[in-house]
Amino acid sequence: MLRETAAEFERPVLLFSGGKDSIVLLRLAEKAFRPGPFPFPVMHVDTGHNFPEVVEFRDRRIAEIGERLIVASVEDSIDDGRVVDETGRAPRATGCRL
Repeated sequence: MLRETAAEFERPVLLFSGGKDSIVLLRLAEKAFRPGPFPFPVMHVDTGHNFPEVVEFRDRRIAEIGERLIVASVEDSIDDGRVVDETGRAPRATGCRL
């Protein structure tokens, strides 16, 4: 699955949050592409709400496997105007009954 995805898309990345699912996905990528490098970078979207231990683990793990890391900051995207808070009423869900 990882090999096919890497081959079919122009600019794939492996999203990494530091949670258990992304840790497993990182390990699966190692198994799929070693001994060579990943054909895509690892990307962490930093929300600004991470525990310091998560960022330390991310940096240590990426250094261990020697892969490329892209860190995208939500706060920077807001500051640069790429992300804008929506105002007004939230859209109403349709087809749901509680």
